[in-house]
Amino acid sequence: MEEEILQSLIKLIKGEGEEKNIEGRCEVKETEKTDVELLDAYSRAVITVVEAVGPAVVSVSVGIKSKGNETEQIGSGSGVVIAPDGYILTNDHVVHNAQQLSVTLTSGITLPATSVGVDPATDLAVIRAEGSGLPYATLGESGLLRAGQLIIAIGNPFGFQSTVSTGVVSALGRALRSQQGRLIENIIQHTAPLNPGNSGGPLVDSKGRIVGINTAIITMAQGIGFSIPSSTAKWVVSQLLTYGRVRRGFLGITAQQRPLSRRLVRFHNLKSDFAVEVISIMPDGPAAKGGIRKSDLIVAINDKEVTSVDHIHSFLSDWPLGKVVRLTIFRGQERLEKEIIPSEEGT
Repeated sequence: MEEEILQSLIKLIKGEGEEKNIEGRCEVKETEKTDVELLDAYSRAVITVVEAVGPAVVSVSVGIKSKGNETEQIGSGSGVVIAPDGYILTNDHVVHNAQQLSVTLTSGITLPATSVGVDPATDLAVIRAEGSGLPYATLGESGLLRAGQLIIAIGNPFGFQSTVSTGVVSALGRALRSQQGRLIENIIQHTAPLNPGNSGGPLVDSKGRIVGINTAIITMAQGIGFSIPSSTAKWVVSQLLTYGRVRRGFLGITAQQRPLSRRLVRFHNLKSDFAVEVISIMPDGPAAKGGIRKSDLIVAINDKEVTSVDHIHSFLSDWPLGKVVRLTIFRGQERLEKEIIPSEEGT
């Protein structure tokens, strides 16, 4: 009897004989193979993307000069090479106040780098490593993303290089505040786990195209990550490479949101109960030259409703410098139209 059992076991190991009488065997049933095949396809897709894009992801080290002219590292993050001649896209908050920069490739090679330009308003920055022929990734179209779509985040959390996490797009069109206070629009919310050090790394779709730059984590909230869309990154990169800065228009005012009286809303048939109140005006600034006064209430720009300072920032970010805009304002009970030519912010 024992010999028969032994022979059956040998046949089973060799894959011979009938298996239908063997109970307790751990295997995938035929009905479950489809699911396994799908998981294998998912794994292969992720592996293909990581092998293609991973070499373009770098670790960014930030240093300052200390006493004795020695360099002290004060921070690190991630970045992604977007051109073979060393241009790297990362976060502004990663390289902010850096006096010395270096990047480490997946091969372990460390290269010195310099800042090309930063944009605190979108938390994006471009730096350039001293090198050529570097592996690079392509900026894709974030506008084609859909909720539920597979995405892959690659970065260097806690200094662990080339760390991969996957998830799906949770929502599109979110908004976050930058450290400068401006609203960053069209943020991608996703479930790919992010940790400190992931900032500046790419968010990639299943075809290996960069659809976002990872930027923020909500502490104590699991499964929520945020990335700046590639559509924003493309525009910022083009501005930084062309001008060394992002050129935006401004009106030369400080302002705040203010509720409107019901009487004013009804009398003028306004769509919103809120406007933007002018708190102060820069002398000789665009608003001052256009006749705007303190306490004026801005309700529209070029007939587009304005209910917050964010609306003004958003409009001016897309408006050509030097082109006239028309403000609809209330001064007391009087409705007025004022033409203003925005100038470049910071000039």
